[in-house]
Amino acid sequence: MDCPYKTIENMPHRLRNTIITVFVILWTIVFHYESTRAFYWNPFFQKQLPKIKFLFPPAGWIMFFNVDSQFSFAEVYAVKGKEVYPLDPHQILRTRAIAYDNIHRNVLSEVLDERLQEPFCRFLQMRFPGFDNFLVTVVYYPSLTKEPYHRVQRIVYQCR
Repeated sequence: MDCPYKTIENMPHRLRNTIITVFVILWTIVFHYESTRAFYWNPFFQKQLPKIKFLFPPAGWIMFFNVDSQFSFAEVYAVKGKEVYPLDPHQILRTRAIAYDNIHRNVLSEVLDERLQEPFCRFLQMRFPGFDNFLVTVVYYPSLTKEPYHRVQRIVYQCR
C-alpha cells in the first residue's frame, strides 16, 4: 500500500502535528524510564526490569556531570566604612536571557581564581562605585550528605 504523502511536510498539519506529538511523548517516556530504571525502578519493584535498547546514555541526563557530595560557591561582599554588605550575584552579573540563570549555574565561582582578582576588582569598582572595598569569599560544604549544615567560609581576596 503506497502512502499518499511522500514526506512529512506534505501531510496535513493536524496529522503531522499529531504524529510529532505522539513521538515526542513516547520518546520522553522511554527516555525517563531508561534513565531511572537502574537506580529507581529496579529497587522499587525488587527485580531487574527490561532494558530498552536505544541510544540512551546509561546515567541519563546526569551523565556528563560530576555529582559529588562536596559543594562550593562564591560570595561577594561590599564594604562601606565599617559596614559589610552582601552583594546579590544577580546584581553583579546581570543576565537578560529568559529561563537561563548563570547564577544558579554557579558561574560566579570563576572569580575565585586569584588570577582574575585584578580585572574582577576593577569591574566591581566600576559596577558599584559607592563602596570602599570588596571581599570575595568561598563558601564550602565538605559533605552535603553527611553534614549538610557544616559550612566553611573564607576570604579568597579583597579589593583595595
